[in-house]
Amino acid sequence: MLETLPAKKIIQMITLTAGVMMAAGVVYYILTANIYEALPFAVGVAATAALNILKMKMLARSVRKALEMDDPNRGKYYAVGMYMLRYFLTGAVLVAIGLLHVYLENPRIISIWGALFGLFTMQIAIFISRPSKLIDTTSQYDPIPYDDEDDGNDDDNDKDAKDNNSGNE
Repeated sequence: MLETLPAKKIIQMITLTAGVMMAAGVVYYILTANIYEALPFAVGVAATAALNILKMKMLARSVRKALEMDDPNRGKYYAVGMYMLRYFLTGAVLVAIGLLHVYLENPRIISIWGALFGLFTMQIAIFISRPSKLIDTTSQYDPIPYDDEDDGNDDDNDKDAKDNNSGNE
């Protein structure tokens, strides 16, 4: 099943943002004459950008499944469980990257700095893609009913109270 339109756009923006970050990092390391750090930086950005793409797909799927569930409590617990799974996955990948960085120091395969920069690809992609423009907001439905006379009650007794007061004058 395909992801929703906002998820697809954000995944495209994550890929674009990661590409720009990798290119900027490679240029930086070439200009600072530290060319041997360029590839590990790019690998770090690519690894965490791939993680962000996976998390976005998981998020789109979990939102869709939670909304399709019959019982609202079951949907809530499912959404919370998937939220915790995504954070556990992020932690596991960061621990794995840290261990690779420490134990495979020579030759270095992955850069911690690249991984940290890559973690921000989802946030940057969401900011750039402006989700408010991706979601259809043409609906005129107002889900929050309100009283014209704000007395703190949300019932129809305001009209009755007004009629009773007008007869007493």
